[in-house]
Amino acid sequence: MIKKMNVFNKMFKEVMFLTEKRFNLKNADKLISEERKTTLQPEKIIDYLNVTSGDTVADLGAGPGLFAIPLAKRTERNVYAVDVEPEMLKRLNAHAAEENIENIKPVVSDLENIDLADNSVTRILNAFVIHEVGSIDQTIEEMKRILEPGGQVLLMDWEAVESESGPPLEIRIPSEKMGKMLKDHGFDISILYPSAEHYAIKALKE
Repeated sequence: MIKKMNVFNKMFKEVMFLTEKRFNLKNADKLISEERKTTLQPEKIIDYLNVTSGDTVADLGAGPGLFAIPLAKRTERNVYAVDVEPEMLKRLNAHAAEENIENIKPVVSDLENIDLADNSVTRILNAFVIHEVGSIDQTIEEMKRILEPGGQVLLMDWEAVESESGPPLEIRIPSEKMGKMLKDHGFDISILYPSAEHYAIKALKE
């Protein structure tokens, strides 16, 4: 597992601007490469979210579809792929078409003002993007707004520890701090640790 995560860290460094928070679009397809799928195992991450055929899902920071495509295979309802970069969603649409997936709905939007209606989804995935937003509190409040009562969020990100690769330490949010922020916004949370460098927070909207 440690070896796999080291490979993932290397790929993350390759596709990210070291002086910016957002991914380098030139290397966007690396985000959905077979190597990254093997390393990150998106199916296992999605398992944490307990998606069923009746769930409507928002994949926040969807990129070219690493999670949105397998999410769409688990539900008969819509998967809203939200990303601020239209080029990312264009690539996602192409990948979805290759697999004849028709229930992914692209949404060009930042995560601080998500272009979805109140109470419009039952599941939210926010994977490795929360450290990129301008206001984490506003993003959490937006997730709460679009989520139905009883719905769940799965938030994954980098732990605030030194590592050879990954985002700069100064923009990482410690799991305890992130958990407290979610609690402060009214979520009931539990924290999982898939590795020493990553955490996953399951957050329930009561």
